[in-house]
Amino acid sequence: MGRNIVETVIGAIVLCVAIAFGVYAFTATEATAPKGYEISARFPRVDGLKRGADVTMAGIKIGSVTGMELDKDYYAVVRMSIRNDIKLTTDTFAKVISESLLGGTGVTLEPGGNEQYLAAGAMITKTQGAIPFTDLLSRFIQPGGTSGAPSSAGGDSGEKK
Repeated sequence: MGRNIVETVIGAIVLCVAIAFGVYAFTATEATAPKGYEISARFPRVDGLKRGADVTMAGIKIGSVTGMELDKDYYAVVRMSIRNDIKLTTDTFAKVISESLLGGTGVTLEPGGNEQYLAAGAMITKTQGAIPFTDLLSRFIQPGGTSGAPSSAGGDSGEKK
């Protein structure tokens, strides 16, 4: 009989932990996040960007990525939900950034100087896509950025002797 009580207590603890995890998962997602207005941006590439990624301005989170799809010209169209108290100008610049070396990609917005604002559903036209980490690394390895070209330090300079 004592064994049944222990099993019941352990089962109740496991059930409580599962419920607590479910509540945490629900509140940590955007299902409960306040909704703002939706805008889109068209990027040549969005390597590593995921639904739910942060949208920031000046380092402050102002929204999140709500979806992505490929358009007919093979560009990535990223939909973002932006807080209602944030007004973006029509010349806002959007770029996909890596938040750290370990991963984590987001979108950062830089306001322009225009006095007209984007309406809900508008498309940001000034964008910069993600720069793959391997491309950045190759720029440090070959500062000239020309792969396969002889370097000026040693090797054949191309001059005839």
